[in-house]
Amino acid sequence: MEVLKELRKSLLLALWFVVLTFPIMVIRVNTITDTIEWRWERAILMAVGSFVGSFLWKFLLARQEARKSRQTAKGSSEASDDGASAQKSLTERLLARLGWTRDTLREKKVAIPALAILGAIVIVFPFVTSIYQSNIMISALIYVILALGLNVVLGLGNMLHLGFAAFYAIGAYTYGLLNHYFGVGFWIALPLGAAASAIAGILLAIPVLRLRGDYLAIVTLAFGEIIRLLLVNLSGITMGPSGVKSISRPGLFGLDLSYTQAITYTYFICLALVIFTVFIVHRLENSRIGRQLVAMGEDDIAARAMGVNTSRAKLTAFALGAVWAGIAGVLFAAKTTFINPDSFKVWDSVLILCMVVLGGMASIPGVIAGALILILLPEYLRVFSDYRLLIFGAVLVIMMVFRPGGMIPKRRKAYKLRPEELQGSAAVPVGGGEGDAP
Repeated sequence: MEVLKELRKSLLLALWFVVLTFPIMVIRVNTITDTIEWRWERAILMAVGSFVGSFLWKFLLARQEARKSRQTAKGSSEASDDGASAQKSLTERLLARLGWTRDTLREKKVAIPALAILGAIVIVFPFVTSIYQSNIMISALIYVILALGLNVVLGLGNMLHLGFAAFYAIGAYTYGLLNHYFGVGFWIALPLGAAASAIAGILLAIPVLRLRGDYLAIVTLAFGEIIRLLLVNLSGITMGPSGVKSISRPGLFGLDLSYTQAITYTYFICLALVIFTVFIVHRLENSRIGRQLVAMGEDDIAARAMGVNTSRAKLTAFALGAVWAGIAGVLFAAKTTFINPDSFKVWDSVLILCMVVLGGMASIPGVIAGALILILLPEYLRVFSDYRLLIFGAVLVIMMVFRPGGMIPKRRKAYKLRPEELQGSAAVPVGGGEGDAP
């Protein structure tokens, strides 16, 4: 009876959805021939889609509630174990089907061959694929660097940043303008672009030190638009909407590289910088600054009460995140050899944010997976390019409801005592050592 009730509700919702969208989706007026076209197939598709989607959504919600109720009914220790298993990532579930765990991947007999195979595939990739595929992968690697940079601000510091593309643009224009006016090469512009973006990050962080949540998001969004409008209006310096053309590609000891060789060389530069970024971000997570950012992100007031200088932590987070955005901007300018303000719209900031949220905030493997999925899938599924925003919105809503931690959620470190350690600690007298007399 409960199923029939839910089916009835889904059917009613589908009918209402068709009625509400009927004038827009079904009726089409041709003003040239003064005729009306009735597109009934769209009404049928919307009815079926909304019915199935509504019923599936309610089924998944009911399943999630049933799982939570089962966990609550069990003991506290069992509930925590079930909660951990419920929050298992997709990777963990796939490994469980193979009889593996995360610890299995860390074993040398598994990790070394797996890394060797992955490294061989990555190295051979530009030589066995077309230039088009290499260009797509370069774009994906650039967005991996961007997402890892935003992960420092959003994942660790829990600061919603909607203007991250501004630092991306600053890095790109630093290289483009230096190369255009002074002939500065790629390798010299790379640290300069990172430094320029870091300075911009600090300048942005200073006035927003006391802002959090929606207010911080609004200010960063405004900052991104201000940078884009400056690039458009300062036409005497930035060439305005026309952009900067004929930017030099990365050089290799003064050698003249063909287009194919230059793309392959740029691919390996991006790959090396991704590895370097992963190493630095991983070390940052386990450093004192990283722990301060995590504490500040979880509870700003409690972190300040424990002695964390939250102002300095925010400045550090904005500066470090901007550094990687500047590096990615220099790579983008070197890859495309042409930049203009339209390449750094709000959509780019939203896309980078989606990568972090979809993959898993504060999770390096999750952020990498999110960046690769959101860049590679639209390229290989161009038939859905007109519905990209709709698909992104639906995916984010579904992820927030059913997997708030992302595809590969962050695993927090937990320290547990083995049974023998507990027995050993219980055997020690409370009073002291061997020489104490009763």
